[in-house]
Amino acid sequence: MERSPPTTAGDTSSTAAGLPLTDEHIATHIPATVEDYSFPTERLRTLNDSTKTPLVLMACGSFSPITFLHLRMFEMAQDYVRFSKPEFEIVGGYLSPVSDAYKKAGLASAEHRLRMCEIAIETSSWIMLDPFECVQKEYTPTAQVLDHADHELNVVKGGVLTKEGERKPVRICLLAGADLLETMTTPGVWSPQDLDHILGRYGSMIVERAGSDVQNALSSLTQWKDNIFVIPQLIQNDISSTKLRLFLKRDMSVQYLTPPAVVDYISRNHLYEDDTATASGGSGSHGKGKEREANVNASASQS
Repeated sequence: MERSPPTTAGDTSSTAAGLPLTDEHIATHIPATVEDYSFPTERLRTLNDSTKTPLVLMACGSFSPITFLHLRMFEMAQDYVRFSKPEFEIVGGYLSPVSDAYKKAGLASAEHRLRMCEIAIETSSWIMLDPFECVQKEYTPTAQVLDHADHELNVVKGGVLTKEGERKPVRICLLAGADLLETMTTPGVWSPQDLDHILGRYGSMIVERAGSDVQNALSSLTQWKDNIFVIPQLIQNDISSTKLRLFLKRDMSVQYLTPPAVVDYISRNHLYEDDTATASGGSGSHGKGKEREANVNASASQS
């Protein structure tokens, strides 16, 4: 389904006027079923330098709620590629929120999380929201999410356009925080097949995070070292969805931790006021979201 393009100087919508988005502004962007789903490509960039490999970043997570750090990861990755990996050119980025089948504490419904993500990237010119996972009835392992994006971009679309008007295959890359890298070295969290598929075929851009031992984790993943790109976090930022939910539960402010329109959406919908139940009513576990994969991935990835 089509989504609203980024606002322009002449736009008189609520977003352009600096007012919070209402539910009506974004409800039509969210597919209700798999049949309504289509892969978003409206913000894909044209490849400026056809000698470079076009790169698309895919961030998988709970995004409950989305934070400024989630958004900053994309910008940090873009700077990293520009200054340290000139063989690549980023042509797009995607948020892929996990479905309600991923049962964990603090997981707002897929509908709410999709809408908050949509609001958060409203002014981005290259970050898109892929609701593929959220319209699935079952949990979708990360490897399958990357395969889906690869199929849509390289098989269905035939790659990305170059300035010369030709199409070039896109490389998909998982974008995540250092905490995800640490889980990849924890026995029983990831299936060996999925780990090899993700890091071997696609690779990952890992943003350093305070308190994470990246180098220790890398020492256990040496066979994929050429496909793991560590992005230094030059300004330390330990904002997390977990902390935002805790603040909200305690009736504390989360202004300037997530976009203002997301804060407004959370308030209007009374989200996270009682952070004890999952979207499906279970008790869940206190993980940090799908970026940690938790035990669900250990079992789901085997199926």
